[in-house]
Amino acid sequence: MKIGKIETFYAPPRWLFVRVESDDGSFGWGEASLEGWAEAVDGAFAAFRDRFIGADPFRIEDIWQVGYRGGFYRGGAVLMSALAGLEQALWDLKGRALGLPAWQMLGGKVRDRVRSYAWIGGDRPHEIAEAAEVRKKQGFNAVKMNATAELDWIGTPKAFDEVVRRVEAAQAQGMDVGLDFHGRVHRPLAKQLAKALEPLGLLFIEEPLLSENPEGLAEIAAHTATPIALGERLYSRWDFKPFFESRAVDIIQPDLSHAGGILEVRKIAAMAEAYDIAVAPHCPLGPLALGACLQIAACTPNHAIQEISLGIHYNTGGHDLLNFCTNKEALTPIDGYLPVPEGPGLGVDIDEAAVREADKDRHRWRNPIFRTKDGSFAEW
Repeated sequence: MKIGKIETFYAPPRWLFVRVESDDGSFGWGEASLEGWAEAVDGAFAAFRDRFIGADPFRIEDIWQVGYRGGFYRGGAVLMSALAGLEQALWDLKGRALGLPAWQMLGGKVRDRVRSYAWIGGDRPHEIAEAAEVRKKQGFNAVKMNATAELDWIGTPKAFDEVVRRVEAAQAQGMDVGLDFHGRVHRPLAKQLAKALEPLGLLFIEEPLLSENPEGLAEIAAHTATPIALGERLYSRWDFKPFFESRAVDIIQPDLSHAGGILEVRKIAAMAEAYDIAVAPHCPLGPLALGACLQIAACTPNHAIQEISLGIHYNTGGHDLLNFCTNKEALTPIDGYLPVPEGPGLGVDIDEAAVREADKDRHRWRNPIFRTKDGSFAEW
């Protein structure tokens, strides 16, 4: 068996799917979505086609090593997202060919279902109580929301009152709450906000500072009992390594479509386990990314909870998580838990005709640009 074809597809609202087909007709799907940078990731596949057409698709580790190291320059969001999508597709192909889910090939199940959480507050968080009630009716008992809109570098604690009220509104619906700072809060305010939120008993605060500021993260972690979560903008085990060593993080959030794919995230998770750190993969993306996440959840002892993008504020224009799935039940939460996929590969069956049709009108998704009151750039 040899790789005969590697295709990419732009799937709305902002996803990039990958399809690998072997010379005997075996195939697999992956997701190389990098929000707002689909064209750049797509371009990386030109090199992958040159290197891997004709390769043995079962040699996943070898293909990953060549894809990561073989081009001399390595790492970063674009190359690692492309490699993640390719790697996922190879696991899917191999699993379909052998009739096994990927988790079965990675050591077997350690759990029977996967606790999940859904989003309720987007770029302009409001009406939290109503949104939390909707999620409660869907069976969720945990949610995540953005802490704030754009913020200045400095301010007063008065700015935190609204954040606290929103969290309390969600908790009043019986929800456990994770709060995403989204890198919008700079260090002077982040220290104060983390302290103000501590009595609320949050699941975690996510990206209280951007990951390029490890010293500041360690400082915040030392001054709050609330678990610190981080990792969507880290792309390999080498990126995560200093955060393990500094004890600046309690929950890591690698993205299966950004951090090199299934096996790389499994290696990152194993490193985290040695430091008694939990894993909660980042996944505001599409069905194949979620399918890959669930393979990790099934076989990873320190997996804690899984993000799901069902109904997320990014899914606009009638496009939502399950649109391209023909086995929607595999990714449908029940009482706040997702099932462990039992189907082969990623356990997600894709409507190929619908994907090919959608690709004819390729999306050009871009994240918004935020500015503060004085007109200067603010983190999205």
